[in-house]
Amino acid sequence: MAEMRLQKFLARAGVASRRHAEELIAEGRVAVNGVVVTEMGTKVDPAADMVAVDGTVVTLPEETVTFMLHKPAGFVTTMSDPAGRPTAAALMAEEIAVHPSLFPVGRLDTDTTGLLLFTTDGELGHGLLHPRRHVEKTYLALVEGRPDGRDLARLREGVALDDGMTLPAGARLLEGADGERAARLIGTGAGASGRGARHGGKRGRRALEGAGSYVEVRLREGRNRQVRRMLDAVGHPVIALHRQAFGPLDLGDLARGDARPLSDGEMAVLKELAS
Repeated sequence: MAEMRLQKFLARAGVASRRHAEELIAEGRVAVNGVVVTEMGTKVDPAADMVAVDGTVVTLPEETVTFMLHKPAGFVTTMSDPAGRPTAAALMAEEIAVHPSLFPVGRLDTDTTGLLLFTTDGELGHGLLHPRRHVEKTYLALVEGRPDGRDLARLREGVALDDGMTLPAGARLLEGADGERAARLIGTGAGASGRGARHGGKRGRRALEGAGSYVEVRLREGRNRQVRRMLDAVGHPVIALHRQAFGPLDLGDLARGDARPLSDGEMAVLKELAS
C-alpha cells in the first residue's frame, strides 16, 4: 500500500473525519513509531509504520463497511448520550460489535425519521458531507396548511434564514398516490408500522383530517434543522419529517429501527459522489 497523509490514514481507520484528525494531530495526540507528530504534511506507510492516538495503536480495517439505518423518531444521532436518551448507535449495537469503528455520517434530528448512514470509512463520511459535494438529500414532510405555488417557488429559489440564504431546493406538493405514499413512509397514515412509528399528536391527526399536507424537499446542503426552518419561513411548520433518500440511496421497504449493509454497487456510487 502506498504512503498516505496521516490525516487520511486516521480517517480511513475510522478514528475521525479528516478535519477532526487534523485537530488530533495539532493537539499532539498522534504518534508515529513512538514519536509525536504535529505536522499536517506527514506521510505514513500503513504496512510499515505504527500509528497511535492517545497511546492506542490504530490500524486500517481490512475492508470498510457502510450500513443504511432507518432511524425512528426519538433517537439522538450520537454514539452515546450523557442524558441517557436513546441513541442511533444503540440500534446498531450488533453491527458495532463486529465493526467497532462504525460512526454515523451526519445526523438526523431526534424527531426526524429516515435514512442514516453508518460507516467505518472516515474519508467517505467526510466526502459525503463536504459542502463542495452538494450531495442531494430527499425529505418528506407533513406540514401545517397547504403550500401554494408562491410558497413552493420560494423554496425552489432559496429562503432567507438567520444564517443566510439557502441554496435553491427541489420542492413539490405531494397529492393523491404520492401523498398516500408519503403518509405511509412518514408513519402518519394507516400503513405506519415498525419501531418508532407514530402519528405526530393532535397536529398529526388534524393533518390526516385535511388540515395539513405533504411536501417533498430536496436539499444539496445540510444546515442545522434546515428543512424545518425553511418550511417554517414560508408559513408551513413541520409536524413530522422523514429523510427517504441520501443521494441515489433510497430506504425502500427497510423497516424502522432496522439496518442493512450497502451493496458493492451502492458503495461504488457513494465513493464516486464523495471523491
